[in-house]
Amino acid sequence: MVVIVAGAGPTGLAAACGLLRRGVPVRVLDAAEGPATTSRALAVQPRGAEVLERLGALGDLAERGINPIGATVHAGGRDLLTFPVGAATAAGRHPVILVSQAELEARLRIRLAELGGKIEWGAPVAGAEQDSTGVLVRVDGPVGEVRGDWLLGCDGAHSAVRKIAGIGFPGRPIIERFVLADVHVELPVSRAGTHVWMHEEGLLVLFPLPGADLWRIIAAVGVEEADTLAQLARLVAARTGGEVRFESVEWISTFRIQRRLADTYRRGRLLIAGDAAHIHSPFGGQGLNTGIGDAENLAWKLVLVAKGLAGDALLDTYTAERRPVGADVAAGTTGATRILLAGNAPARFLRDRVILPILRDRRLMRRVTASASQLGVSYRRGPLAPLGFLSSLGTTRHTSAEHVLPGDRVPDIETRTSEGRQTRLYAALQGRFAVVAPSGSVPDLAQARRLGAELVGLTADVPDPMLVRPDAHLAWRAHRARVSPSTYMDLLLG
Repeated sequence: MVVIVAGAGPTGLAAACGLLRRGVPVRVLDAAEGPATTSRALAVQPRGAEVLERLGALGDLAERGINPIGATVHAGGRDLLTFPVGAATAAGRHPVILVSQAELEARLRIRLAELGGKIEWGAPVAGAEQDSTGVLVRVDGPVGEVRGDWLLGCDGAHSAVRKIAGIGFPGRPIIERFVLADVHVELPVSRAGTHVWMHEEGLLVLFPLPGADLWRIIAAVGVEEADTLAQLARLVAARTGGEVRFESVEWISTFRIQRRLADTYRRGRLLIAGDAAHIHSPFGGQGLNTGIGDAENLAWKLVLVAKGLAGDALLDTYTAERRPVGADVAAGTTGATRILLAGNAPARFLRDRVILPILRDRRLMRRVTASASQLGVSYRRGPLAPLGFLSSLGTTRHTSAEHVLPGDRVPDIETRTSEGRQTRLYAALQGRFAVVAPSGSVPDLAQARRLGAELVGLTADVPDPMLVRPDAHLAWRAHRARVSPSTYMDLLLG
């Protein structure tokens, strides 16, 4: 059993690490000649940090990145409001981390190597043919042909795997001309947080990056000029009210923002994840986090299928659970972008005088930042949550395990192993399921014994026994059960 992963970005590397950690061999192919040194993605949300932590790949990213105190919105010469984005939410332990995607990928490559994996650079996927036993992948260059059991397309918005699979990718452009640049510059604004200027001539966003004077500048500009950098400097000077001179430029790129969502995430033995499955506005910092969330969800399911513990119908639940997440993120970021851009005078009046003042309400602010954190992602309505429509009631973000419903994320509670060693849930999972029993009792592993080595027993301060998935979502619990443990295992494994 070999899984071929096309794409060595965050999504592909996260998927490869998730598979290797549980003993499933992978081959990671990437069309580039080597690692990227620049990137569009910047924000690691609290849920993204949790995924990296469960993979053993978070490392010192929090210390090397920036934890922004807030995001200040400016318009009409006024500071309209500041979102408190920096602090960890009540439901999670990690804050937002501003760190370059290149830094994140480097940390994932280290983890991949620790697990015995490597990347084959200069190896673009050019074709693939699948049959009942596997996939024959044609790779341009010296690699030639590679045979595997599954092919994962984590190869970006222009995914070759998605095109080979014949998966539709409908959508439309949101912004026709969008400029992104990382520059060294002294600016008359605080580096303690991000800044957003809304103006009839275009949106401007400044993010502080690690370093004394490095900033990421994002601008929606409508008129193409010969000197894009000069245009960007004029915009920054006009909004900040100070003279601006770029000391040096790390990189600059001009592109369109589009909203697209794949029709399905699976076509037989070909599966897609990350930007290959969904692209959307970067405002809100959701893309990277949604991609590695895809990777974690898919990896543990592939492990069970690869080891013969589950039928391949389990892989259909990947689309069923993750595609709605991609759709929600795309819709939310598109809505936020339209509010920020407000292309005409009536829309700007509505934004500045109605919508943004409403957002000053602290409860609403908390809801917005909590949504961006992705800690409320739930699979209650998915095929692996037996509560069905009843589970749609109530919150999906929890500070303790007491009220978690099947499909919800279980917080990183303190637990004990069978040897009595104190640990935390996420550290104990290591890509496995966990039976978590109330403190003072013994975890009953009998009903879940079909999971074999993919199961660990723990105890914790919880009111009733529960089964937690490798991605830290609740599979089953005793006092919320509408099916027996054995029936749930049939549902899960097929």
